Amino acid sequence: MTSEAQAYSQTLGGEQSIWFKISPFINADDPMAVLMRLAGRHGGCIPISLRSERIFILSEVEHFRRVLVDNVDNYEKYFDGLKPIFGQAMITVDGALWQKIRQPQQPYFHPAVYAEYIPYLVVSLKKKTDEWSRLARRGVTFEMLEQTWSLAADMICRALFDREVPFNPSAVFGAVKAYTNTSNHRSIRLKKVNGGLQEVSEEEPPARAISAWLTLPEAVISAAPWQGRERTLLNMMLSAEADAGMPAWDHRQVEDEIKQYLWAGTETTALTLGWTLYLLSRHPEAAARIRREGWEVYGDREPTAADVERLSYTRSVMLEALRLYPPAWALIRTATGEDVIAGHKIRAGDRIVLCPYVVHHDPKYWDDPEAFQPERFDPGRVKKRVKYSYLPFGAGKRFCLGGQLSQVETMLALSMLLRRFDPEYVGREPPQVAASVTLMPKGGLPFRLRELL
Repeated sequence: MTSEAQAYSQTLGGEQSIWFKISPFINADDPMAVLMRLAGRHGGCIPISLRSERIFILSEVEHFRRVLVDNVDNYEKYFDGLKPIFGQAMITVDGALWQKIRQPQQPYFHPAVYAEYIPYLVVSLKKKTDEWSRLARRGVTFEMLEQTWSLAADMICRALFDREVPFNPSAVFGAVKAYTNTSNHRSIRLKKVNGGLQEVSEEEPPARAISAWLTLPEAVISAAPWQGRERTLLNMMLSAEADAGMPAWDHRQVEDEIKQYLWAGTETTALTLGWTLYLLSRHPEAAARIRREGWEVYGDREPTAADVERLSYTRSVMLEALRLYPPAWALIRTATGEDVIAGHKIRAGDRIVLCPYVVHHDPKYWDDPEAFQPERFDPGRVKKRVKYSYLPFGAGKRFCLGGQLSQVETMLALSMLLRRFDPEYVGREPPQVAASVTLMPKGGLPFRLRELL
């Protein structure tokens, strides 16, 4: 383990972590049900007072508007627990530095550019189709999130970096899962409290995960180009590093941005696709409709960007999955000054936990909120939705830069994979939810495949 990974590992499970402080909620058997009950009891604002800190868990649309839009400069992003994952990446910083880092990357996430990415995404999907054919023939049960994570990583590497995946995606998925499972951090803390752990060794799962993760950026940079394209996000970042006029971009910044895309840009797509496939396994009529739509839109040829735009029902299914199972179930901020929310005086240093999951399931904003109803997202109905009642990718100026690309990846994957396969969920029904850093299923999402063609 590197000295950097070793140093950070010693802090895992500490009392200063927001995950430790809200652990009574997230470690419950059904954490989302607990949060929704408490949110209803407290009017959408759950105040928690600790010795050294105050936390407010918010779940009303006016709270989201206040923190993310109207008074956004008073609330900094909280990523203390993910510094070794993201470092100083765009996702973790604020203010002028955020602008300097974000601005040169924005052109690579403009919707007009996605047309260039589609052929590379299709290559990844054809590769995954071959792998799924082998799994279907063997009749084995496998972890779907491992499959969707490796697919998303392959898509990111090809589209943004012009690289084939230069690492073992299964091993890296295991590392990500070990680190983002905050119960692993809790086990470290308990060992410390009980005197059974003086130093976090490299054998602890989160420590191994950090050590593995820190090797990925250089693996990407040093890998041979896949197609030799000049216009890629990776080349832009390397050029910025060499440009004396862009002092915010040094080699460490390039590494941190790569880590950001390999984690945040991969995790969101993987979870969205995994949860959507679970829902479609329980609603085969919706899966059949996605298949029909694909055949009607692009037939037996490879899909284009224009085709993806026409996959309207596939999009509605994906958006409904993001409502029911938003990967970013909580958005955490730190107040930098005073404010008032729901009658509570906010002070500098207070932690704010916004809960999109709760508002996504609130009957004030959604009819029959626990039901799977893709028709909610028909264009005519979307216009009537209450603003800020749907936030799978945040809101305001810090809206997720890669959110639209993730949606394109997910829609394309659903359309292409479902025409060849019938994925069957074979796990616990319904899956238990783990409110970790992201909204994970406890025990994973076990599936089997039946090939249709």
